[in-house]
Amino acid sequence: MDGRRLLRFVFYKPYWGHLLTDVILLIVSFFVVLAWFPLNTSIPFQKYYVFALVFSAIWLLVSYFGHRYLKIKYLKVGNNLLRLLVVAIVVFALMWVYMYLISESEKYSIYVLLTIWLAMFLMSVLFTLITHAYRYALNAEPEIARDTNRKEQKVLHKAVLFDAEEKQQCYDNVVALTSNRVLQYLLEHIELASSNTFTLNTSEIYNIAKLRYYAYDTIVNFMPLNQIRGINKMFGMVNDKLPDDGMFVCCFQPQEVIKRQILRRYPPILNYIIYSFFFLYKRVVPKIFMTSRLYFDITEGKDRVLSKAEVLGRLCYCGFEIVDEHKIDNTIYVVARRSFTPVTVQRRMYGMFIKLNRVGKNGKEFKVYKFRTMHPYSEYLQEYVYKRYSLQEGGKFNHDIRVTTLGRFARKCWIDELPMLLNVVKGDMKLVGVRPLSKQYFSLYSPELQKKRTQHKPGLLPPFYADMPKTLDEIQASEMKYLIQCEQKGTFRTDFVYFWKILYSILFKRARSN
Repeated sequence: MDGRRLLRFVFYKPYWGHLLTDVILLIVSFFVVLAWFPLNTSIPFQKYYVFALVFSAIWLLVSYFGHRYLKIKYLKVGNNLLRLLVVAIVVFALMWVYMYLISESEKYSIYVLLTIWLAMFLMSVLFTLITHAYRYALNAEPEIARDTNRKEQKVLHKAVLFDAEEKQQCYDNVVALTSNRVLQYLLEHIELASSNTFTLNTSEIYNIAKLRYYAYDTIVNFMPLNQIRGINKMFGMVNDKLPDDGMFVCCFQPQEVIKRQILRRYPPILNYIIYSFFFLYKRVVPKIFMTSRLYFDITEGKDRVLSKAEVLGRLCYCGFEIVDEHKIDNTIYVVARRSFTPVTVQRRMYGMFIKLNRVGKNGKEFKVYKFRTMHPYSEYLQEYVYKRYSLQEGGKFNHDIRVTTLGRFARKCWIDELPMLLNVVKGDMKLVGVRPLSKQYFSLYSPELQKKRTQHKPGLLPPFYADMPKTLDEIQASEMKYLIQCEQKGTFRTDFVYFWKILYSILFKRARSN
């Protein structure tokens, strides 16, 4: 590295956003410690202001030379946390030297240094985690990108049905792995006794990779997905091997079965405590960007806990259409048809936030910010859930399998919609207005209402809460009434009146969207 490159490496242009964040966190940490913590002096701000300036200067300088202010878009959270830890250790050491060198008359409490240092470090860690969680918020596209390079592909050979003896042997093998009920279910959807049907019971993706392309029109894997590491990779490989409209059957033990087993195995109260730790370890840790790699290295992907929504969503994401799913003996069997070749990411990261595409003013799409309330991959199941379960009162999906237990609570209390205030600040939405809809839901509305909706910004508080309609037609009538009043009486006046109506319904009529 020559001298010029070395200088550019050492003295770089800092990203002002990261620098400003540290300045704010330093101010907050000093204010919190000096104002709220018990101290020996009655004038903490006067005594420690010089110390605060020195500490801040050292923190900012060490952070700068530690390259914490680089604007690196895809810097991993582990690298950020490691740099932060190194900076914090160096700052503490320098401040200790500083306190040792100053005169006796200006001695500061070591406990104050430790508390301020710890407050700054913990707030920086929290901010780093939240920042990366926001970056990992996924865009829930209504349609998955499709690879158009693959041409039309048919199965290579015409199917040859087994004779009576071969057929019976095939059925006996299936029953030995599963049960008679599973065999009967499969016979309703696929042709098992066929030369174009390939069955296996493996967690090794290699056994699928070695199959010839388009040699089989049906692939069945009896190994539960709970024991497979790299589910998306396996789904993608099956998608590649199958011809157009090929069938794929997989199975898994759903989350609710495992939960019920744990709750029945242990006495009351203790069972929920045990399940809470089990849930954190098996459901939360594998989905967090910081711990997912470590989790799979330890468990090798065995005994995974999967929700039905996640498995069906993964299949849709990987280019399959769900034909049927059925629960037999605590195991769910899924029959899927190859629909298209997707452009997928084999590993997706999930944070606490999610960005969703919504139809806004003038028909333009924008991103709505929300707290995540659904199982992973649920964003790809909207059409399937609508076709299978339709709508219930209030315009929500009837029996929406995508929403988690915690998510239902968050939705009931509107916690999930708090990040939408950012959309109001950005100008994509206003406080009162028709609710922002996905393209799929928007398509269910009448053309007249669609046209009127796109002439106004959507709102955080929809007229739904003022009228509490029950059916989709009533919801459309409620929104049409609101939009007509906006045109006749003015948007500001109408929103003002509706705001108080909505507030009254929520506080006194206990209006809820669920």
